[in-house]
Amino acid sequence: MAGLRLENVRKVYDNGHVAVAGATFDVADGELVALVGPSGCGKSTLLRMVAGLESITSGQLCIGERVVNEVAPRDRDIAMVFQSYALYPHMNVYDNLAFGLRLRGAAPAQLDEKVRAAAATLELGALLDRKPGQLSGGQRQRVALGRALVRNPQVFLLDEPLSNLDAKLRLSMRTEIGRLHRQLRATMLYVTHDQIEAMTLGQRIVVFNEGVIQQIDTPMQLYNEPANLFVAGFMGSPAMNCFRGNFACDPQPRLLCSAGELPLPAAPASLRDGTAGRELVVGLRPEDLQLAAANAADGGTGGGTASVGASIESIEPVGNEIFLSVQTSVGPAVCRVAPQALPEPGQPVRLHYAAARLRYFDAHSGARLR
Repeated sequence: MAGLRLENVRKVYDNGHVAVAGATFDVADGELVALVGPSGCGKSTLLRMVAGLESITSGQLCIGERVVNEVAPRDRDIAMVFQSYALYPHMNVYDNLAFGLRLRGAAPAQLDEKVRAAAATLELGALLDRKPGQLSGGQRQRVALGRALVRNPQVFLLDEPLSNLDAKLRLSMRTEIGRLHRQLRATMLYVTHDQIEAMTLGQRIVVFNEGVIQQIDTPMQLYNEPANLFVAGFMGSPAMNCFRGNFACDPQPRLLCSAGELPLPAAPASLRDGTAGRELVVGLRPEDLQLAAANAADGGTGGGTASVGASIESIEPVGNEIFLSVQTSVGPAVCRVAPQALPEPGQPVRLHYAAARLRYFDAHSGARLR
């Protein structure tokens, strides 16, 4: 295996559209890095440049210590797994797995050994005589993975490989890919628009939007310490609750919203100094809003906690947790709570939160204020 390094890699099409504005990051040898973002953000274009299927406008791409900007795809020693499986329908599983090795002139004994080893790893041994049309979606995806696996490439590239599967199969295939990565200690770049896939598989995540890298970090650091409003809203399901207003600090820190005030206990000193009147966005994750009865003490702003009044609009039980859509005095919000007896929709409640869980953003640039 080998590492992967991108240095200010750009892609600009002939019509002037900037698909990738300048990507710089490393994938260490044996690391699985997830590249995540909404549809059309440029992540698949970036993967295709790594594969050699798209030309690089500027910048440098290295696999191991070799610059591969002008190297043909077949000579880059990479293997790619596509969203569409790309299996040959007239060939059985064995021949689909063996196809790439046959093209490279592998000796029959070596070819057979590698195909059967990959089939055993992916539990395909009993399916080698079947055609793709006789397989389930999950089995076809495992064949696509196996075809890459027999190559033993320096880098695996996976382009939204689970998006065609149903929810149950996606879960099992996520587990399969994670197990395969740990077993092989392979270098993998995994592209997805599903932030759950990115967080469960990626050792690090590159968050992409409109061709620009927004943040690179571990899954939990991205979730807990988003660099800007885009990352805060994209990473996490449900998304972070965001409240917009003007900062005031006389006498207590608070956010003045169009319909009410949000207390900001223990607001950082950097906000208190010269920030009065500044337009901010304050964020709270759904699990950071704790439900209390409407007549419970509001908590003031002492001890680094505060609360805000709300009314329940809808209740969505999903087994081990409940999602509440609420209307607060400073705007709509979503809460994630444990299973419990709840007031009926329309009833007033109070939502408590801790100062340590508040995240502050500039309302205009979207940048995190630290």
